[in-house]
Amino acid sequence: MTTYHSLEIEGLQVFYRKAGNPDKPVILLLHGFPSASHMFRELIPVLEKDYYLIAPDYPGFGNSSSPDRDNFKYTFDKITEIMEAFINQLGITKYALYVFDYGAPIGFRLAMRRPENVTAIISQNGNVYREGLGEKWADREEYWRNPTQEKRDSYRTAFAPETIKSQYIDGTKENQVSPDGYTLDIAYMSRPGNDEKQLDLIFDYQTNVKMYEEFQKYLQEYQPPFLAAWGKNDVSFIPEGAKAFKKDLPKAGIHLLDTGHFALETHAKEIGELMLIFLKKNGI
Repeated sequence: MTTYHSLEIEGLQVFYRKAGNPDKPVILLLHGFPSASHMFRELIPVLEKDYYLIAPDYPGFGNSSSPDRDNFKYTFDKITEIMEAFINQLGITKYALYVFDYGAPIGFRLAMRRPENVTAIISQNGNVYREGLGEKWADREEYWRNPTQEKRDSYRTAFAPETIKSQYIDGTKENQVSPDGYTLDIAYMSRPGNDEKQLDLIFDYQTNVKMYEEFQKYLQEYQPPFLAAWGKNDVSFIPEGAKAFKKDLPKAGIHLLDTGHFALETHAKEIGELMLIFLKKNGI
């Protein structure tokens, strides 16, 4: 069964859920925007018999501390630093990475820092290629080049309730997505002060795109076992992002699923089964 915990790191409470036997191989589950570790609630039961699963909430997300911007720098480098300390405090030295959305640049930073720790990577709409950027990213890159306050304010729509709901529903068949996930994310995103923190991360996302070549060099050099389980109807990270992994990882398994960005909302069992086959095939 899943249990719920928190660790103190740099004065912050980092919430996490865990399941499975600590003697089994570890899978670190890294969530995306605008969600938290609850996004793995249906995947964990598929895997917990065979693996030890750990799913943290980043600072400013879910049930982890959400420090003021005066006291915490909302960047992907800083969140990675907290996640690295989290891993170290748990004493984990080997783990497979499951990366989704924001979890991809965080997970790949971790992998680059400690490549010997990573046993495999599962990417579910976790992009590290320019080919995977949907049309909306052209506007974001213009914002990064010319970061006016007006443009910054325009991105408040990214965490508006209707936008969050659309992220869950777009690209899925009618009536397949439970309202529980997006309703909870809307509540998280509407907390006082959260808007400016999320706008900081939207602006800082440019650092991830600039690091794509570094992420790709890591893949080329270390050749980690790799599985992409990708919602092919995602408009943020389009299927070309999944296919692009083959350039650097010829043995990568690429599975395009008939769903949207939050593929676990409709395909948790299928993704879990793909993971079990993949991990066992690679001796994990």
